[in-house]
Amino acid sequence: MPTKPALIKKAPSKKVAPKKAAPAPVPEPTPAPAEPAPADPAPAPAPAPAEAAPAEAAPAAPEAAPAPEAAPPAEGEAAPAPPAEAAAAAPVEEPAAPAQTEAAADAEEPAAAAADAAPAEDKPAEAPAADAPPAEAPAADAAPAEAPAADAPPAEAPAADAPLAEAPAADAPLAEAPAADAAPAEAPAADAPPAEAPPAEEPKPPTPPPPAVPTSEPVNLTIEDVNDSSVTIKWRPPETIGDSGLDGYTVEYCKDQTTDWVVVNEKLTEANRMVVGDLTKGDVLHIRVVAVNAGGPSPPAALAEPVKVTEIVERPKIRVPRSLRARLVKQAGEQVNLVIPFNGKPKPLVSWTKDGEPLDAKKASVRTSDSDSILFIRKAERDHSGKYELSVKVESFEDKASIVIQVVDLPGPPTSMKLVDSWGFNAALEWTPPKDTGNTEITGYTIQKSDKKTGEWFTVLEHYHQLNATISDLIMGNSYSFRVFAENKCGRGEEAAATKTLATVQKIGMVYIPPEYQEHDFSEAPKFTAPLSDRAATVGYTTRLLCAVRGSPKPKIEWLKNQMVIGDDPKFRQISNQGVCSLEIRKPCSFDGGIYSCRARNAHGEATVACKLEVKQVILAEADKDKK
Repeated sequence: MPTKPALIKKAPSKKVAPKKAAPAPVPEPTPAPAEPAPADPAPAPAPAPAEAAPAEAAPAAPEAAPAPEAAPPAEGEAAPAPPAEAAAAAPVEEPAAPAQTEAAADAEEPAAAAADAAPAEDKPAEAPAADAPPAEAPAADAAPAEAPAADAPPAEAPAADAPLAEAPAADAPLAEAPAADAAPAEAPAADAPPAEAPPAEEPKPPTPPPPAVPTSEPVNLTIEDVNDSSVTIKWRPPETIGDSGLDGYTVEYCKDQTTDWVVVNEKLTEANRMVVGDLTKGDVLHIRVVAVNAGGPSPPAALAEPVKVTEIVERPKIRVPRSLRARLVKQAGEQVNLVIPFNGKPKPLVSWTKDGEPLDAKKASVRTSDSDSILFIRKAERDHSGKYELSVKVESFEDKASIVIQVVDLPGPPTSMKLVDSWGFNAALEWTPPKDTGNTEITGYTIQKSDKKTGEWFTVLEHYHQLNATISDLIMGNSYSFRVFAENKCGRGEEAAATKTLATVQKIGMVYIPPEYQEHDFSEAPKFTAPLSDRAATVGYTTRLLCAVRGSPKPKIEWLKNQMVIGDDPKFRQISNQGVCSLEIRKPCSFDGGIYSCRARNAHGEATVACKLEVKQVILAEADKDKK
């Protein structure tokens, strides 16, 4: 039987002989493999540390089942539990083992037969060997026993053919003790089919992440260039990308009036620009772009209009004159003639609109050539005002320009003109702005008055900005009517709003008393407004001293030299004119130097100013003296 060689390998241990009686309870057919697990730890407490090793090496549990088969190589090695006995018994007991164990094998055959039936019906019967930690631990303890196992293939073969021998080993924990010391038995166990291994406990699956969400569609998909064989497009990333990020874009196209979409790029592109090549000239294509991420493709972003595959020689470009870039203001009745040049090849398609609607040919005429477009209005009216837009289109390329025309006219009359009050020589007026402003803002008002006797109108206020006014300087005994014109940038309106009642200036009870004014007292003590300044004069050259004084009544002026009144000395000339006082010194000599003072007196006081005059002598060189 294949089980006998397995028992022969377990016989050499001395501890096995007295514990052979343990297989007695084995005759139970199916529960026998399940009961050994609690029985193994009790008789073999020593291998307890080795139980941790099989726990760590869970995948080795299937291979640990044949551990009893590889027991003899483990005995040949110095086992940690009985080192001396294993060394002596390895070479001697191996041939004698069959004689000693045949009787035990005969006695255990009923148990082996029951064990044979159990694994045959249900493979998980091997689980007791894996459930018994002492049996698994010895199989992983001593790796060196692998070499002897390789030298004895006959022993390995029966072990692989007879996995039922593991059941008696599970019933006899003492017989597994030697195998526990020889963990190398795992090497032969590797030959055993993995199907015999007990199922390992499955780990709990991790919580799956939330499903990814596709991005929104790309935005601003436009055409960059078109030629006879390709179309270049560009776009911007989607507004909403999400946590999963953006993997790339897919560009597709299909011919007009078909539904067959062709993918341009087999691999996703991360660029925001794509050249769609290998196209046929003249084809009309619909192009769309799809953003892709972990959540899948986004909604497609498609071009608003199909693209015709043809060469664009020159893109359309409108060149608006500088004078038309701002608001164009025209008065009613004037002529409007707008010349807008443009570029574009082949000949572009030109169209005009007014306030978003097609232009009415009855109100304005358009003439277009290859290089410009002319908008002509023979006589501008108020309803010609608006926003005119010029569109120049070449294939799928288009350029637009807008021009604002404002036709203004004279304003209408103010409303609700009335006389609020009149008193003395005054009249108070009040009015409201006109309903018709002439299509522009009101810049002011003109107010006129008319005497009932003459009936003539006279302008009182012009460019007046308020909505009420007080008219004064009316003539006593007369009655007046008033009217107001509105003004804008076109001028004064043709119609005016007039008061319905007259403002009458009464004569009775009116006495004019002129106001009395007290005469101002201009009396003032003398005060010099410009003092004298120190001067230097040259001998023989006339000099002059100047100062200014004011005072009321006119002050009397006196000149003094070194505190002495000059008087009528002919050498000096005294002049006083409009408050400016001057003293002229004719051909002064070195003795005329000194302190000069000017004194002003009147009934309210006096004032004095002084200066120093220095008269210098000219010193001639000796050569000049000789000449003289």
